[in-house]
Amino acid sequence: MRALFLLPLPLLLTMSLLLSGQARALEVLTTIKPLQLIASAITEGGEAPGLLLAPGTSPHDYALRPSDVRRINNADLVLWVGPELEGFLTSLLDKQPNSLALLAQLDIEGHEHHADHADHADHADHADHDAHPYPHHDEHDSDKITVGSEDDGHDHRHGEQDTHIWLDPHHAEKIASLLAERLSRLDPDNSERYQRNLTAFRAGLTEADQQVAERLAPTAGIGYFVFHDAYGYWEDHYQLPSLGYFTVNPERSPGARTVSRIHQALKQSQAQCVFAEPQFRPAVVEAVVRNTQARIGILDPLGADIEVGPRGYFAFMHQLADAMAGCLLNER
Repeated sequence: MRALFLLPLPLLLTMSLLLSGQARALEVLTTIKPLQLIASAITEGGEAPGLLLAPGTSPHDYALRPSDVRRINNADLVLWVGPELEGFLTSLLDKQPNSLALLAQLDIEGHEHHADHADHADHADHADHDAHPYPHHDEHDSDKITVGSEDDGHDHRHGEQDTHIWLDPHHAEKIASLLAERLSRLDPDNSERYQRNLTAFRAGLTEADQQVAERLAPTAGIGYFVFHDAYGYWEDHYQLPSLGYFTVNPERSPGARTVSRIHQALKQSQAQCVFAEPQFRPAVVEAVVRNTQARIGILDPLGADIEVGPRGYFAFMHQLADAMAGCLLNER
């Protein structure tokens, strides 16, 4: 006959509470990596936030898989920018309470996007048709030069909201605050932990912001171009406006006339750097800067290789700053 081992009642109660706490751990699902980095700071000590789109995956025309739908339905909270970026989620999350659409909550004014640059990776189906014979200025931003084609895979609608909200540290703090508030309502037993994590995130953000500002200060006034107009919030925050952006297709080499216009813009502006992104084909980037004084820099607005953790967003900020300063200051 098997012996029965009886545990003391206090120990049984403790184990029961631990098991029930694990069972009730909230599952937070974020759509893109930068949101996961912010969320990981607020959920520290609990369930790590999940990521819906693998780093480098475009949210612009993503097609949901059945496994994605299950993850979304099983999540206690889905953190997303909003239908302006992750349009594929609109019908699924529009009327569901388990989501937090950030762009609408931030109530951003006065920062319009030149175009629909929601996708950072998937431009393979569009060609460069050399539609413009010369660089042109957008009416609502006369200081920036656009070089490229109207038919390069982007919808150049004036006045569209810039969706790259995570690139402004002020927005990151607000995102963290909104998340901590929502999680505290969903999980009041752990509200103190969420608020404690928020306090720590704010302190770390203040420190990182100051360090990044100091890192970028020597680059003030050094001209550069970006391939896509994705860094407006970052540039505004650190007062580093680009000279312009190139609307060439990163999956297809630009035509001869487009390259000629880019070369002209680079030489006339004396731009020192052209910033591409990791998914751009090297041959395209090299063709753009060939026979100019401009150097090539790589910026990753999605932080694909940043380790997820409570200080991940700060590492993301430093990575962007180091990449910009490294190219602009010609650091070896």
